[in-house]
Amino acid sequence: MDWRFPYRSQRMPVIAPNVVATGQPLAAQAGLRVLAEGGTAADAAICTAATLTVVEPTANGLGSDAFALVWDGALHGLNASGRSPAGQPRSAFEGMTQMPALGWQAVTVPGAVSGWASLHERHGRLPFERLLAPAIRYATEGFPVSPMTAQGWQRAVKRYAAFPDWMATFAPQGRGPEPGDVVTLPDHARTLRAIAESKGEAFYRGGIAAAIERAAVAGGGAMRAGDLAAHRPQWVEPWQVDYRGVVLHEIPPNGQGLAALIALGLLRHFDLAALPRDGVDSVHLQVEAMKAAFADVRAYVCDPDTCALRQADVLAPAGLEARAHTLRMDRAADWAPRALPKSSTVYLCAADAEGHMVSWIQSNYEGFGSGIVAAGTGIAFQNRGSGFVLERGHPNEYAPGKRPYHTIIPGFLTRDGGPLAAFGVMGGPMQPQGHAQVVVRMVDQGMNPQAAIDAPRWQVMDDGTITLEPGFPETTASGLAARGHRVRVVTDESVFFGGAQMAWRHGAAYIGASDPRRDGQAVGF
Repeated sequence: MDWRFPYRSQRMPVIAPNVVATGQPLAAQAGLRVLAEGGTAADAAICTAATLTVVEPTANGLGSDAFALVWDGALHGLNASGRSPAGQPRSAFEGMTQMPALGWQAVTVPGAVSGWASLHERHGRLPFERLLAPAIRYATEGFPVSPMTAQGWQRAVKRYAAFPDWMATFAPQGRGPEPGDVVTLPDHARTLRAIAESKGEAFYRGGIAAAIERAAVAGGGAMRAGDLAAHRPQWVEPWQVDYRGVVLHEIPPNGQGLAALIALGLLRHFDLAALPRDGVDSVHLQVEAMKAAFADVRAYVCDPDTCALRQADVLAPAGLEARAHTLRMDRAADWAPRALPKSSTVYLCAADAEGHMVSWIQSNYEGFGSGIVAAGTGIAFQNRGSGFVLERGHPNEYAPGKRPYHTIIPGFLTRDGGPLAAFGVMGGPMQPQGHAQVVVRMVDQGMNPQAAIDAPRWQVMDDGTITLEPGFPETTASGLAARGHRVRVVTDESVFFGGAQMAWRHGAAYIGASDPRRDGQAVGF
């Protein structure tokens, strides 16, 4: 591992036997205190996740979904994403060309709270109430808003100005907070207490569920208490691909982690270590692999209960090798999906001295989500329903009681059958792109975790444009354009290119790294 830091950075890694890393310092420190009290990595993850719903509501909340990868001697996946309301038919979207992003029609059942409870049941040690105590305290007594959260909050006031319950809850004075302003969220605190006392039952089968139904009925929404009561998180078998002896693991669909697996499955057929790390050849190959991956993922990923997508088909080594041979070094391609056989987010990682590791992600999707807040609860509901498509016959076409395509993905690396790293790169479609880039930086280019996170990133946009962060040589941008890529170079690093966190196993300790594009930090002892 190369311990030099070749890129401009505001951070140094933390090396310790117990580590938490996330995008907001108060949440990271809350999780670390749980580890100091003898809690497991799962306990720390739950505490950190709950605290994030309070101190970073611009990206996640009690109305979020969540996914996790958990190491306890073996690797387990947790899918805590929710479904569309059973009483909202496909005909509700007749005449529309795409799913709405705001309002009750965009709301799916929130799964994050069920994920906390399920993780605690299997892997927790401390009382569940203890894990939510810091979140309750910050919501009740107040917390100083961090700089990037303040920026997102101020933007949100414009986006949600037409939603009175949202304004009353998050902008009662008609504006968003400034950095350092102390904010209390008393409704959120009451809901957290009910969740803590019932281990989440009140959210899905109690008073909170009833309040959600009342809000939906009053607002013309289809969500009902029965939708919440029917929700169950699922423990799943992760999908994986071997990349030069390091194995990347991802949650299977309905998440988009498959894109990172496909991209690395293609790139392992090229000697990226022999190419200049920020040069045009390396970036071109990575971009082309990701474009090919997205073509497959956008065509096939959907609720696993309603589609027959299989790891053995989409990640078959022979199929990936054949597709890799079609990548051209001299020009960009327009990728179409393969024919297969018929058959705004927060991220955290926690690792403890006993060897347990958790890679956890939860999100409202876009900022505060749908704009819907159930009055008196503090719950801002995600707009994950906008992840469906309305194209007739598409595997991800909207239907009642169905889980949508999801952007949020936790990542995990193993080597020789043992744990290597819990990591993630939050940020919509940037996430699998960030996963692939961080793995290439570490495996092919030998970087330490912090340097791999600091390094400049590229992003393939929905329209095919390649956006580059500052830090790439000008010859890389011009070389990509000469090969037919539409290239846009931005002037500032930002969370637009994702926010990464990592806990990398290093002997008897972990290297904790945190992205300078976020407010957060890695902490340890």
